[in-house]
Amino acid sequence: MAGTDDEPVAAADDALYVLTAVLLTPAQFPSVLGDDYPEACAALGLAPRADGYGLVLGQDGDGARWTVVIDDVSLVAVAIASWDCGMEYELSPDERTVVGALPGWPLAVAVAAPGVPAPHDPGPDLTDRPALTPPDTGTWGPAQRRLGADEIALQWAVWREQIKDGDFPAAADPAKSTEATEAVGAAEAPAGGGEDAPKGQRSGVRRVLAEARGYVDTPPPLGRVRSSFAPGDARTLRADGPGWSMVARTDDIAFVLLDEQPGEVLPVGRGPELPGLLEALDKMAVRPS
Repeated sequence: MAGTDDEPVAAADDALYVLTAVLLTPAQFPSVLGDDYPEACAALGLAPRADGYGLVLGQDGDGARWTVVIDDVSLVAVAIASWDCGMEYELSPDERTVVGALPGWPLAVAVAAPGVPAPHDPGPDLTDRPALTPPDTGTWGPAQRRLGADEIALQWAVWREQIKDGDFPAAADPAKSTEATEAVGAAEAPAGGGEDAPKGQRSGVRRVLAEARGYVDTPPPLGRVRSSFAPGDARTLRADGPGWSMVARTDDIAFVLLDEQPGEVLPVGRGPELPGLLEALDKMAVRPS
């Protein structure tokens, strides 16, 4: 979803050559920035506005990196959809929609504007705040764990076909059973390495399901549970919490990633209890508008 515009757009006191844009809303935000929408906003020093923001990443005429925050979410959504379809779209926010211009980029951008110096952080003469930098994903941790969950959600079919339904027993309800939940055949996560886990990473998965069930009774911060399109009548669910991420299909199984299990993906069998949990989470999840 990147496209360098031929014409710069006005941003703050300078022109911005747009490289890419992302949404920062309760239902769609760069999960690498946090487990929920308020946490992602806090990473940028923004208040969690109900309608969200659009983030426009680009360079000024001197090549400095800037992130322009706008409140016209629809404009950014249209631009992203057009770029995703391979269409040209000149993203030119009206100055009245600009909330602020932040130095640096909160995400890694692999392209640069032509005809200007290489990307670099603005100098102290242009800003009095530290430049934004992408989270460190060089080692396993919360940011890399969330990126791994992102990749599983995008490549669900690839990950699902690695798991046979008979590979693990049904997932137990942690609120009703003293037996630990079974997760079998932990595979290498897409965001990092790690040795295959032994059968039965039970305690970690049991904790995740218990915390996820707690979300149904006590709603978590906005964006901790998100629901998005999936084939058929199903939905793709994404839930995050302290030290864990879960990706699931409402008509299928779930995958869990844990901070304490570097590079491992733990499949959770559907069984008699997981469907009800996923249905309940889907009802309270935020969805793209």
